[in-house]
Amino acid sequence: MRRREGASGGLGRAKARPYNGWVWLQLLVVDLVLFYESGGAMRRIGLAVCGVLIAAVTAAGQQTNSAATYSLKPRPKTVAWGYYDASAAPVLRVKSGDTVEIQTLITSSPKRLESAGVPAEQVEQSLRDIYDQVKDKGPGGHILTGPIYIEDAQPGDVLEVRIVSVRLAIPYAYNGFGPGRGFLPEDYPYPKMKIIPLDEKRMVARFAPGIEIPLHPFFGSMGVAPPETTGKFSSNPPWIHAGNLDNKDLVAGTKLYIPVHAAGALFEVGDGHAGQGNGEVDITAMETSLIGTFQFVVRKDMHLRWPRAETPTSFITMGLHEDLNEATKLAVREMIDFLMTEKHLSRDDAYMLSSVAADLSIAELVDGNKGVHMAIPKAIFTGAK
Repeated sequence: MRRREGASGGLGRAKARPYNGWVWLQLLVVDLVLFYESGGAMRRIGLAVCGVLIAAVTAAGQQTNSAATYSLKPRPKTVAWGYYDASAAPVLRVKSGDTVEIQTLITSSPKRLESAGVPAEQVEQSLRDIYDQVKDKGPGGHILTGPIYIEDAQPGDVLEVRIVSVRLAIPYAYNGFGPGRGFLPEDYPYPKMKIIPLDEKRMVARFAPGIEIPLHPFFGSMGVAPPETTGKFSSNPPWIHAGNLDNKDLVAGTKLYIPVHAAGALFEVGDGHAGQGNGEVDITAMETSLIGTFQFVVRKDMHLRWPRAETPTSFITMGLHEDLNEATKLAVREMIDFLMTEKHLSRDDAYMLSSVAADLSIAELVDGNKGVHMAIPKAIFTGAK
């Protein structure tokens, strides 16, 4: 595997290294095949040697086309502050199958963090640099790392995002609410922010004396560019491009499937959470900085209308709509479609299985479009493909 860091403001793509002897092996295999076809007492020996060499050629081709590994850190020229946009310039260019380690930043300002009690030396320098230097902001509030251009991804394809790993980047998180925000703005018409220490060794958050919350790190926002006609789309509401899903089930080991709407897909990620309750009712989770490793695969064989996911334990469909009932209907209809298409159930059986085996959950209520997802356990499919 080759490793390369994305340059600030530039495009980077590693070149494949040629395999020594590739042409020689190809020619020798062709000669042996011709010898076998011509007959002769030793043709069985020739066939055995041919088989060995074909395996070598296959391995050589795999090495030639081996995937690359990159690192992308948040800097003023490698982030999109508050938007997904089909016209945005990519900060990194990769191929299908490549892996990228991506660092993301907490969704708060250095000033607010320090005012809430974070020591100045624990505020990331990259966050200070971005707040000082980035002027193209909004309409949303998330600092997203990217966009990443995945070669050969075209509208109508699906981008398979394999979440290989997720880990903490800093030893704290925050939770906060403010006037006019959250699910109960009439009950909390004032601001408050709480710093929550994170114990990575024990994998718990110390919320208060006597209250420890198991850490469950995931990225609240993972998405691609929406259709070009939407322009600069806010990072706040989730939609057909995925984005701010705030789905706590999308942990390491998950595959997220996102419909592609623009050339290169233009993947962005951010809004790291150390943990979250379903609904995210006060508008924030345990907000923190994370480091994730992602592998990107362009799927020409899939065609989706809405994002879907496969976690280590479940298949998940999603509904995203400003009306909670409509979002729920979308999630259920998507599950029925999944069961019919992928598990080959009849329409009636798919509806009934959804009722007896799948669970509906509200991922978030506070970002414009509500997020509802439906999960069905993988373990129930004992023989179906």
